[in-house]
Amino acid sequence: MKHFIVELTYVAPMAKIDEILPSHRAFLQEYYDKGVLLLSGPQNPRVGGIVVARAESLEAVKEIFNHDPYLVQKAADYRFVEFNPVKFNPIVENWVK
Repeated sequence: MKHFIVELTYVAPMAKIDEILPSHRAFLQEYYDKGVLLLSGPQNPRVGGIVVARAESLEAVKEIFNHDPYLVQKAADYRFVEFNPVKFNPIVENWVK
């Protein structure tokens, strides 16, 4: 499994972001339930969000986020950073390995 930081940057007005937020969180929950996501949340200041994910490949994680309501409704841009978690807290060991 490969690990990714997914950085979302809002490109729509905050009113549009807030309108889409419930469906975005439902989308995320689907992938939490599948064990793909570890954590997520808004940036501070609220200019976008961060997600920690895992997938077989960069293409696979991009395909997942192609269905994010923020992308579907052209409300956010995405940047994907693959990383190798060589050190981690034991509480996430099962998720990392």
